[in-house]
Amino acid sequence: MKLHIQNETSRLRAVILGSAMSNGGVPAIAEAYDPKSIQHIKAGTYPKEAAMVQEMEAVFNVFKKYDVQVFRPEVIEDYNQIFARDIALVIDDKFIQSNILPDREKEIKAIQYVIDQIDPAKVYKAPSADIHFEGGDIIVHNDHIFIGTYHGADYADCIVARTNPEGVAYIQSICPEKTVVSFDLNKSMQNPMDNALHLDCCFQPVGRGKAIIHKEGFRNPKEYQYLVDFFGIENIFHIQKDEMYHMFSNIFSISEDVVISEQNFTRLNHWLRDQGITVEEVPYAEIAKQEGLLRCSTMPLIREA
Repeated sequence: MKLHIQNETSRLRAVILGSAMSNGGVPAIAEAYDPKSIQHIKAGTYPKEAAMVQEMEAVFNVFKKYDVQVFRPEVIEDYNQIFARDIALVIDDKFIQSNILPDREKEIKAIQYVIDQIDPAKVYKAPSADIHFEGGDIIVHNDHIFIGTYHGADYADCIVARTNPEGVAYIQSICPEKTVVSFDLNKSMQNPMDNALHLDCCFQPVGRGKAIIHKEGFRNPKEYQYLVDFFGIENIFHIQKDEMYHMFSNIFSISEDVVISEQNFTRLNHWLRDQGITVEEVPYAEIAKQEGLLRCSTMPLIREA
């Protein structure tokens, strides 16, 4: 398999889509990785497996409609395998395995059959456990790579901080020809309204030169302003705090002209259509209860040049 990912919006040809099969039921609070999941565990509204399977099948059917080759992880019994973006990413022709939370190591083994189809010289893994990054924090944008990180003094105790400066440096080291720009994100294990779990929870390019941004997701106003200057204020859709909570920036592009979006994202979907973009609406509100949405549950392998 010849990998090719240069941005978030070129025509998609192959993708890994996570799985909600045998999801493992409602976790204990101590087992949850994010404040939104904890909120729903406490409220008794944590998503049911059947509903999540149905939501992911709706996405699978959209991919088939657009002739996208879809790979699924091998099912591990009683194990959450929805968020394929966390465990690895592709930059150009490089497959880069994330340094993820230790409890999630099984997930990479479930896509080993895909990795086996890739030139081993193009498969990368960070050489040290001290190098942390996840795919949701890394956004490839042609000759730029945007990376979410966290510079708080409590990083070591902050379970929602997934990418550290060492992770940023590692990505730069294997992509020296790219301009890497990092963004210090706001984190909160207590309040999901204040938690940018990954960069794609508060920012994502879309269409032709457009972007979705949540200003309050950035700890440093100058870093937010960098993106405004980069894309142009007239090309940005700003999402509000409640829209960030519902994951408005975590849609997924099949091409510059087609996106998959949650069916309840009325304001965003209207704006996307105003930009000339076809919006394939799917139900994904149950999966969103785990603080992840469409980009989080997909890992693109091949996009056209």
